[in-house]
Amino acid sequence: MVTEALLLGLIAGIGILDGRLFGVAMLDRPLVTGLFVGLVLGNLEQGIIIGAQLELIWMGIAGIGASTPPDVVTGGILGTAFAIISGQGVSVALALAVPIAVLAQSLGVIVRVVNTYFSHKADKYAKEANYKGIALCMWLPIGLFFLSTFLPTFLAILLGAGKVTDLVNAVPSVILEGLQVAGNLLPAVGFALLMDMLFTKKMAVFFFLGFLVAAYGGLNITAIALLAACIAVIIHFYIESKETKEQHTEDNLTEGEIDFE
Repeated sequence: MVTEALLLGLIAGIGILDGRLFGVAMLDRPLVTGLFVGLVLGNLEQGIIIGAQLELIWMGIAGIGASTPPDVVTGGILGTAFAIISGQGVSVALALAVPIAVLAQSLGVIVRVVNTYFSHKADKYAKEANYKGIALCMWLPIGLFFLSTFLPTFLAILLGAGKVTDLVNAVPSVILEGLQVAGNLLPAVGFALLMDMLFTKKMAVFFFLGFLVAAYGGLNITAIALLAACIAVIIHFYIESKETKEQHTEDNLTEGEIDFE
């Protein structure tokens, strides 16, 4: 289990660096980390399914300003891993991932507080033209972020896999069924958070159109996404382009010309 714990810790460490070192490659999303967790633990299908469920919950979560959102990397990886290890599937993942993410959020806050020291230190090195010192102050915070997810994930998998399995097996089926019902409601909360950021008067009609197509059209998500892409292309090339062209042709006078009509 040491190898699996090490690999999952590396996945967590790389995931937390997304947006900090690798650009925004979506490596921190549960949909991506779930795939790799399933690959490491030998159950790729369950990893993708659980990752997709967790993605629905945390789809609208984003760190804005000084706010620190729940750690979806640690929560997603450990929730998916414990669910696969215990063999209980999505219900266990939903029950464990959210509290783990909230708990790991506190560790992320501590890392951010510590990193402020390096920010001030880098300012001092910049005044002294100490380029090595500046580089050190840039790389040390990245290392702390890496350790903030690597160590909890590694230790949790290494020390807690068997205990978690026994704990899950000891939980009455009534509680697991209740968690499954509650977990089914969490994706609605994730979509609500997303709509809270995106919902406007202009966008409202598209949300309702998607709901109507899903509810009464009998189409799956892939078909709806392709239909939405076609609508976006039509609006951009046939409607917006036409309006832009009309605006340019309304006044075709050049400087110095007079229109006597």
